[in-house]
Amino acid sequence: MSKTSTNRRQFLKQTGKASIAIAAMPLVSSFTSKNYFANGDFQQQPLPYSYTALEPYIDAMTMEIHYTKHAATYAKNLADACLAEKVDTTQNTLADVLKNISKYSAKMRNNAGGHYNHELFWQLMKPAPSITPTGSLGDAINKSFGNFAEFQKAFGEAAKARFGSGWAWLIIKADGNLAVTSTPNQDNPLMDIAEIKGFPILGLDVWEHAYYLKYQNKRPDYINNWWNIVNWEVAQARYASVIK
Repeated sequence: MSKTSTNRRQFLKQTGKASIAIAAMPLVSSFTSKNYFANGDFQQQPLPYSYTALEPYIDAMTMEIHYTKHAATYAKNLADACLAEKVDTTQNTLADVLKNISKYSAKMRNNAGGHYNHELFWQLMKPAPSITPTGSLGDAINKSFGNFAEFQKAFGEAAKARFGSGWAWLIIKADGNLAVTSTPNQDNPLMDIAEIKGFPILGLDVWEHAYYLKYQNKRPDYINNWWNIVNWEVAQARYASVIK
């Protein structure tokens, strides 16, 4: 490792603690899998793996900067917004805020979304190799998209076509069907302002800070390689826990 890289790594410091906020759609029950998610909707939790764990698909420097700088800032700004807008974090979940985000400020929207999205994103990845989803989620994907390859194609196109910064999602809609969608910036399908609403099963960050150090402007390469580290066990647990 170069001296410059070493200095940059020494400069970065891990901050905060972590959490996942999970919302329930009208047709689903609350997600409560203690195997994968910690309590504390409004706080950042530690990563469930080391910065190097997802290499070579996501490099350690990107993971460290992404977690300690970008995601940590969303968590801090969310705390500030909750204080300013008098959100009682002991009585409300982050999902409650997201489902009524039109009632809050732009700062709340950007940072509540950013915090939720990143906390979910960390959990939806694991060291390679990834396996093709099976069980009820695998069956639902085949039913909705024809087969897994067609789902990957649809999801990849949504991720590539998102102009500028944003996210690609696999969601459960209110009618119980799966759909692929995308949102701009740090919006997500739980928000009442989302064009297509639903419960997120899988999400991919396509902001440049998520991949630029390794992939530069080659977003499609990042998307294609990401399939090697998807944590389908978590996605399956989310799906199975919310569908009645």
